Amino acid sequence: MAEPAKSSPLSELRIALPSLPMRLQEVGRFVAANDYDATTRSMRDLAAEAGADPAAFTRLAKAIGYSGWDELRAALTEARRPSPTSPFSGRARGRRSGPNADVALVTDKLEAEAAGLPRIPAQPIAEAARALHEAKRIWIAGYRSCRSVAELLNYELRLFRPEQVQLIGTSGPDDLDLGAFRPGEAVIVIGFLPYTHASVGVAQAAYRGGATLIAIADSLSAPMAEGADHVLLFEAASSPGFFPSLTGAIAIAQSLAAVTFSLGGVAAKKRLETTEARLAAASIYVSEKG
Repeated sequence: MAEPAKSSPLSELRIALPSLPMRLQEVGRFVAANDYDATTRSMRDLAAEAGADPAAFTRLAKAIGYSGWDELRAALTEARRPSPTSPFSGRARGRRSGPNADVALVTDKLEAEAAGLPRIPAQPIAEAARALHEAKRIWIAGYRSCRSVAELLNYELRLFRPEQVQLIGTSGPDDLDLGAFRPGEAVIVIGFLPYTHASVGVAQAAYRGGATLIAIADSLSAPMAEGADHVLLFEAASSPGFFPSLTGAIAIAQSLAAVTFSLGGVAAKKRLETTEARLAAASIYVSEKG
């Protein structure tokens, strides 16, 4: 017998409202009416706007069966994730009305992008960077929109480890690279809902090859994160607009490159200087005037 579909956190909240104390009812109605803000703004900011004590949000979450506000906020974020069959159009909303509607959307978008960055934990990124530093070779995969993140990370790492970093699929069919993964190497896979079969295939090949798998993903349940040695989470669904946000993924990629370079010490700096000298000799960049 199939399991019944799990109710949404907003449904759970609305059902529980009548049985809650009056003050929690007020906070609950605020959350229900501002579920997008609840996924993108800090508890302190929400409390200030609602005219409530921040602790009331924690009490509300516990009153409806969650361990705390963070778990309820995560559930609200998950509930906003679109169906794989309409991942982008499902996010689209009607155009706002008013003379400053477009500016308001830009403001909301920028605020949401900025709000997600402090929620990215630093420790897992530092641990993954240590794995990259120790790896004999680093493979990077990102498909469709995530290709841009993969190319950025590939570029930054190759500035100081040119012979040891490779973007999967650039030198031939993907399957040739997937069959080359070995123990002692690291494989980075980047993705968010809807997940591509290609990204899952890379993750599975890394596992079979005994390589260290690092997944940069929007959820612990992402199929390309299954069995990963390191899972680095970013928020893709909580930003307004028809397309999910890659800001967090880019920040993680650049943080990985920065820490890996730092761990490389003098040798990494010398390789970077060698690369810079080659670029200067080739006149890659426009000369500054003045």
